[in-house]
Amino acid sequence: MKLGNLSPSERDTSPSSPRRPSLLRRSKTIAILTILFTCFGAPFAAAESVLEKVQRTGQLTAGTSQEAQPFAFADEQGQLQGYSIEMLQLIKDQLTKELGREVQLQLVAINPEDRIPKLVQGEVDIVCDASSYTWERDKQIDFSVSYGLTGTRLLVKQENAAWETPDLANKKIAALAATTNETAIRRAQPQAQIVIVKNHGEGYDALQQGKVDAFAADGILLDAWLQTAKNPSEFNIIGYFSKEGIACMLPENNSKFADQVNYSLVRFMQGYLQGKASYVETFDRWFGDQAKVPLTQDLRALVLEAMQLVVDFKEEIPESDL
Repeated sequence: MKLGNLSPSERDTSPSSPRRPSLLRRSKTIAILTILFTCFGAPFAAAESVLEKVQRTGQLTAGTSQEAQPFAFADEQGQLQGYSIEMLQLIKDQLTKELGREVQLQLVAINPEDRIPKLVQGEVDIVCDASSYTWERDKQIDFSVSYGLTGTRLLVKQENAAWETPDLANKKIAALAATTNETAIRRAQPQAQIVIVKNHGEGYDALQQGKVDAFAADGILLDAWLQTAKNPSEFNIIGYFSKEGIACMLPENNSKFADQVNYSLVRFMQGYLQGKASYVETFDRWFGDQAKVPLTQDLRALVLEAMQLVVDFKEEIPESDL
């Protein structure tokens, strides 16, 4: 039979047809792509942003501390509270307004060394405790604007109150791993013997038991501990080995979420500086004259100056939104 006498369907299915290899290749390509998208579809999908996650779930999951008083700590009933917790409440309220749906705040207590891993892995959406900015941390996560100020100081027994930086050489100094306090002491005195402790309680115990010569931590946190210690006259807080702004940690590449976080924090600071009652009450609850950890006059002046600088670098928030 001549080729010209074949019907179109017969020509397409003929073994000698030049179109058959093309059809086979096309079929194989489609089959392979189907398998790839079925088995490995998740990596090709766009990652869900924090704002999209909160919109979908109605929940903001926040990591914080159980022992960073007055920023974030567990009270006698085990409830997490503190200055940073109140900042999280303000952020939650702003998200509720922006997203047009009720948003719940879920607090998760985490250790300092777990903050960045849990952010990177998406286990928490934000961390607000007593975290401070470092360039090394900024390689993995982002930061909000600063809403507080602290610095590394040393808790020592009273007889050692006259230490200077050179005296730290060969001294055993306790510090929490992966904190700016550890970094600050290593930078100030490379010959100091850093003893890593799991938490603040372990650091205080190590000092009281004579296992270390000093405990390095944020000055405000040490002040808070001293206010509740049974024998405060036996201890002293010395030196300033760093000055650090307190900020929230955020997952990388979440600009729209960061906008809402920063707006909440700047609105609070602007309202406080303008003497708005609710904002003043919030700040004074943790740092005022009647608080457990009242700020010294010098530190209060530094905090207010830092707040003013942050507010001045942003557009003024309308009075109607304060």
